[in-house]
Amino acid sequence: MVSLKNLGVRAASALVLAPLAVLAIWAGSLWFLAIILAAVVLLAREWAAMSAPGRRDLVAWGVALAIIAATLTAHTGAMSPALVVLVFGAAAVAVYARRLKQEGVDAAYGVLYLGWPAILLVWLRDGDSGVGLSWTILVFIVAWSADVMAFLVGSMVGGPKLWPRYSPNKTWSGFVGGLVAGSAAGWLVASFLPLGVPDPIWGLALGLAGALATMAGDLWESALKRRFGVKDAGGLIPGHGGLLDRVDGLMFAAVVMAAGRLGFMMLDGPA
Repeated sequence: MVSLKNLGVRAASALVLAPLAVLAIWAGSLWFLAIILAAVVLLAREWAAMSAPGRRDLVAWGVALAIIAATLTAHTGAMSPALVVLVFGAAAVAVYARRLKQEGVDAAYGVLYLGWPAILLVWLRDGDSGVGLSWTILVFIVAWSADVMAFLVGSMVGGPKLWPRYSPNKTWSGFVGGLVAGSAAGWLVASFLPLGVPDPIWGLALGLAGALATMAGDLWESALKRRFGVKDAGGLIPGHGGLLDRVDGLMFAAVVMAAGRLGFMMLDGPA
């Protein structure tokens, strides 16, 4: 059964953080960019603390600066150059980490792992004012719905474990609950907001894909934490651990939703 104390702490943290995210999404432009860049700095610190504890601060700033450069490039609308900056930034950080006697592959992976979702979220929000806002809302609503319902259903129903080797607390019941919630959230968003899709049923499909991505991201981060031998990515958010523990699924969902929007843009013209 779910711990009422733990659930209360998680809920209180969410009540503080969720409005900030909502306001930044709604304001868009420089406000949303500022939130993304601030998150990048915090996530880079958590990544460096896990992967390069011996030179945490130096590696963190290397990872953060590489992602910031790519994200600022994406904000100008130059997505192809942004991807080039991200890849070359990852390579440069790998060399830098090696000079610090740290693992270069881990540093480079951190740039790609954290940077790819950051530039895609900026791309989604910086698009057409109405549709860009709707797609950004879709990402967050689907990811939050899937994550929250997976936690609640898994905690209350329990049952067989989903992937006990890397994430012993995840259950199949929670997985199914998350899929249902994410799919429903996608359908509701598509029913009321302009996504540029031909029918709201596409929202259900997008929600299902986003929910799968959300839980895949959660499991992937669990595997990474097991590899680095840590329980949480950090202690920034009471009841959740680090910021990476809170947005791991959201990052994967952003990639899937960006691919979905690009697909509709290619099929239907401007979206």
